[in-house]
Amino acid sequence: MAGRSRVGILSLQGDVREHARVFSGLGAEVALVRRPDELAAVDGLVIPGGESTTIDKLARAFGMQDPVRRAIADGMPVFGTCAGLILLADRLEDAIAGQQTFGGLDVTVRRNAFGGQVESFETELAVDGFSGPSVRAAFIRAPLVTDVGPRARALASLAGGRVVAVEQGALLGIAFHPEVSGETRFHRRFLDRVASRA
Repeated sequence: MAGRSRVGILSLQGDVREHARVFSGLGAEVALVRRPDELAAVDGLVIPGGESTTIDKLARAFGMQDPVRRAIADGMPVFGTCAGLILLADRLEDAIAGQQTFGGLDVTVRRNAFGGQVESFETELAVDGFSGPSVRAAFIRAPLVTDVGPRARALASLAGGRVVAVEQGALLGIAFHPEVSGETRFHRRFLDRVASRA
């Protein structure tokens, strides 16, 4: 359909279907992205939750690392959740040997900051710019933003000022999973950016 935003979801590993379901429900055209030519055909890119180290390795194996980095540098809207936030960070704490990111967000992120799967939790968050009720956020082996550089801006924090959502230009990164909790406002915010650029 003409006029619909075409959202790509990096489909190397992670919760791809959950994001696809949300975006389709919001009226976006969804494309699964595994190759550079598929990336070139979308208006924005989602980097889903999953294993950041696995997505990093597969992105390099599929020849996607440099194309994604170029797309970010060229201003393509990109939305990263959980592992996606890790992959958008310019700096990592506790990275495994050789781990790389796409970069773009002027932040430092700590992987698995809250522990393993058994330490997963849900909480209510106030998010800058969101009206209505607070966000119900699901944290699953979640990262944490430990430093926000001058180019980025914090959108949401846990108690004690621990930052869990940031944005910078066309980039949006969050440490939790709105795609599993029924929260659509982040996806809508991202679609607005995609539409304004397209």
